[in-house]
Amino acid sequence: MKFPVTATREHQGKTLGIDCELETVSVFDQKGERLSVLGWGPLIDHLLSLDEDARFAHNRSHPRAPLAIKVHCATDDGKRFDSLTGGIGGGGLFIESSTPLAPGTELTVEFALPDRPQQKFETRAKVAWTRSKPERYLLFPGMGVQFTHIDPEAQARLIDLVDSLNRTRTMPQSAG
Repeated sequence: MKFPVTATREHQGKTLGIDCELETVSVFDQKGERLSVLGWGPLIDHLLSLDEDARFAHNRSHPRAPLAIKVHCATDDGKRFDSLTGGIGGGGLFIESSTPLAPGTELTVEFALPDRPQQKFETRAKVAWTRSKPERYLLFPGMGVQFTHIDPEAQARLIDLVDSLNRTRTMPQSAG
């Protein structure tokens, strides 16, 4: 199967070829000449080595920042649990869990932000992806949830907080 590259400017006109029998992906130029070939093994290894921010960045409409906040979750079938986030964003959260819910599961997520711990926000969300075991001893198991309904004030506050956290993380440290 061949797929034309049309949206990625620096590679427009090239074609990706997938050979299921040889388990390879090839890149062809505008004339149909093969420029490169890669086996599925190294490609899969590369994709699995990426952290969740890199793997799912193309699906996100808002940046994320690492932050642990308490969340209370409830599924539509009555399952309730408390957890911590590993990352937050205006479009969703990563919720740590040793038994993540299945992708597609809908739930209610209640949380407060650090600057106003008494103000609770309740959102509706759907499990977008899961990590069922720790990766590289740094990333906890859990689930990425995407908001399906969030109060505009809550979303604006999340976006501002993420922006502030990301700015703080990238500021150069002064010598002293």
